[in-house]
Amino acid sequence: MKILHISKYYYPYIGGVENTCKYLVDSFSKKNDVAVVCFNEGKEDICDEINGVKIYRVGSRITIARQALSLSYFPILKRAINEFQPDIIHFHWANPYPAAVLLTMIPRKVKLVIHWHMDIINQRKIYPLIKPVETALLKRADRIMVTSPNYRDYSKPLQPFKEKIDIVQSAIDEDLFFKHSQDDAKIKEIHEKYNNKPIVFFVGRHIQYKGLSYLLEAERCVNSDCVFVIAGNGPLTEKLKSSCNSSRVNFIGKISDDDLRCYLYGSRVLAFPSITKNEAFGLSLVQGMYCKLPAVTFTIEGSGVNWVSIKDKTCLEVSNGDSIAYAKAIDKLMNDDVLHDRFAEAGYERVKKLFVLPKEIEACEECYEKLFKHDTFII
Repeated sequence: MKILHISKYYYPYIGGVENTCKYLVDSFSKKNDVAVVCFNEGKEDICDEINGVKIYRVGSRITIARQALSLSYFPILKRAINEFQPDIIHFHWANPYPAAVLLTMIPRKVKLVIHWHMDIINQRKIYPLIKPVETALLKRADRIMVTSPNYRDYSKPLQPFKEKIDIVQSAIDEDLFFKHSQDDAKIKEIHEKYNNKPIVFFVGRHIQYKGLSYLLEAERCVNSDCVFVIAGNGPLTEKLKSSCNSSRVNFIGKISDDDLRCYLYGSRVLAFPSITKNEAFGLSLVQGMYCKLPAVTFTIEGSGVNWVSIKDKTCLEVSNGDSIAYAKAIDKLMNDDVLHDRFAEAGYERVKKLFVLPKEIEACEECYEKLFKHDTFII
């Protein structure tokens, strides 16, 4: 079987959608022919190969509303389809410009799978232009993958197409988060750096929907003697730093995978203060759960976050935007060892049951099989 993935970007670019795409490409390329079409971060059109997988990278000529555009997308996508002759095109949404291009040239016989990572929420001004493309893409799709039942049930664009939807949950690579024997020394170093005080840990991009401003508000109301460690960076980093006068808040910037693992194992509470459906799933939440780090979350209607981690079973969840309630939840996890440990174990078991790579691959295979009910092929 031949599978052509269309993603906004691809490895070595790092992002939630790009990581999911790479996991699927790496897994299915073991027994199938797989190729990828994506944008290049630079302006050049290039074609390269990663682990035997051909990558067609279209130069990003211009960006409007965070959407890369390029006239060369037309000939390169057509070339990829003609050269590769895919049985399946696996399209990673939200990526409206490539979707519009694809609709002009996808062969009738090719099966189309839409991997619906998120609704388009922020681009409200241009959404009326995007919606016809979005609807046409969903109509053309043979199957639609969503990452959680919540998105299936609450996403407005998907409601007319629910009979085509399959749940293909996102997942983590266990190898990256399994605790190594040498991690103990690094964890000890982290604890000493913060005077052995319990750590409230956040990791992610510093953008509006991640809710960091609410976390900093909550910090003022947390009574426990602890420190807040904020990893990552983004367009709001400097503004957040300037708004925070607390000596117990530490911005540490971007960190390595090894440091991330050690911080997750070495912390007491994971702060996950995302506030909108832009946070469609929450892979960093899954990472924390795997490392037995309970979280505090907000209720986000329609997001997969509150399906990934379950209120009062694997985390504490409070009303959206309620910083005082968020602070109280942090204090509760700081002071209640029994509750903390119960959440830690339940969270780990939930990840092992649902959110590790073999589970995602299995769900994707089942979706593909529905495309070829009467055909024989090898996945």
